[in-house]
Amino acid sequence: MTGAHKIIVATDAGISIRSFEDISDAIAVCFGSAGLILTEKDLATEFFDLRSGLAGELFQKFMNYKLRLAIVVPHVETYGERFSELACEHASHGMIRVVPSEAEAKAWLSS
Repeated sequence: MTGAHKIIVATDAGISIRSFEDISDAIAVCFGSAGLILTEKDLATEFFDLRSGLAGELFQKFMNYKLRLAIVVPHVETYGERFSELACEHASHGMIRVVPSEAEAKAWLSS
């Protein structure tokens, strides 16, 4: 796999989304890649509370820059009905997916 098509795993790259400011840093690292994989541990608890706006901002910025994003959440129901609905809406989205495993995230970003 060439550098231009590398999948970035947030944990390996030192990326985490704990605040709105972290989103720009993540985007800067992702240019030219096949996409970014974030897991639950890479995300602030506020991310899962949709009222905080953190998830919406992250999704919008990645879509604006046409960067692919895979979010690994094995049990979406843990985070309540609203987050489960969002995850369902993004189970087959073209740019942003919520998937149950890192293997599934890598497979999607490789396609």
